[in-house]
Amino acid sequence: MTVDVRLRRGRGALGFSFFAQGVAFALLVTRIPAIQHQYGISDGLLPAFLAAVPILAGVSSVATEHLVKRVAPSVVLRWAQPLVLLSLLGVGAGSQMWHVAVALGAFGLSVGALDASMNMLGVSLQRAYGRSIMLGFHAAYSLGGILGASAAWAGAHWHLDLFVSYLPAVLVLLPLGLVGSRRYVDAPAAEAHEKGLGAGGAKLLLPLCLVMACAYIGDSTVANWSAKYLQDVLGSSEQLATVPYNVYMVTTLIGRAVGDLGVRRFGAAAVVRGGTVVAAGGFAVVAGAQGPWVGMLGFTLLGIGLCVIVPQTFAAAGRLFPGASDTAIARLNIFNYVGFLVGSPLVGGIGDAWSYRGAMLVPMVLVLITLFHARSFGSDRARYGVGHERPRVVDVGRGGNEV
Repeated sequence: MTVDVRLRRGRGALGFSFFAQGVAFALLVTRIPAIQHQYGISDGLLPAFLAAVPILAGVSSVATEHLVKRVAPSVVLRWAQPLVLLSLLGVGAGSQMWHVAVALGAFGLSVGALDASMNMLGVSLQRAYGRSIMLGFHAAYSLGGILGASAAWAGAHWHLDLFVSYLPAVLVLLPLGLVGSRRYVDAPAAEAHEKGLGAGGAKLLLPLCLVMACAYIGDSTVANWSAKYLQDVLGSSEQLATVPYNVYMVTTLIGRAVGDLGVRRFGAAAVVRGGTVVAAGGFAVVAGAQGPWVGMLGFTLLGIGLCVIVPQTFAAAGRLFPGASDTAIARLNIFNYVGFLVGSPLVGGIGDAWSYRGAMLVPMVLVLITLFHARSFGSDRARYGVGHERPRVVDVGRGGNEV
């Protein structure tokens, strides 16, 4: 298969954007205790600050849906990524509560536009390649998350000021991102003027929205409750309790790195079904574990299973709405934040009211909902979520040429 050089460069530049976003988000969420301490945010007020970020990101994703009707998604991404990094730096630079409120607000608004535009470009590039590449982009995000969490650990270990901890990442990622943004590749001019989804289209998108929300409920369960579960329920040491999330991130990276091969071989729907079953099995193992090492196995299975669902959900939206993929992805992206908002309090509330073992069964059931909507991901032989593999590739970009 011949692939245009510009497509390869666009793929590399977009992969770096996913990587940079993974670093930035990990640096923010893993230093929340330090942010709380620096600004004197009370335990009662902290949830409001944390909830504001995904809420504003959802609002921004809706705004991006309309913005890309006037300007290309690459333009949105070119400006959103520096704003994410600068607002992250702003979180570490302030001293008063209104400082962090403004910085987190800017982070939420810019990250919503960033997430939506990145996935828009990813879907259009995948369509041009004629084969599955979306999982690779999300693998870059996972790699960035691992490195960002490692950098945050180093900052906490050496008791670095937040600004000092964030500055090296921003100084490296910001100029590289700006240089790479010149190589972003948009959809061809013929696809640039999209139609709306309409009432029928919105109904078709609902199953994918539900799948997206349930996947992020599962993801946020691991992020927010794995350490507490291992330590308080399974009796692990404090040190061992920090391991499950790292293992989860590593298995997510590995699964996404090889997942595109599975989609090309077996089809998107089959890969999503398999991932769903493995993820549900992981939650079942966690809920029934009698010791920390068995619990660790369960969280490992969760990483392997959940990692394929989100990228393929975006890809499926592009396949279902080839004439309105940007609109579909912007709306679908909102449910990323819905799952993030719902997941942690849902599991925590059930855990406090009943038991944390029982609470782990709730995301298990929600993830299994994906099985009922697997047909939305394409036929069994749909290899990359936008129909089928093509022997030749169409160059994308306004005024692109056929290869």
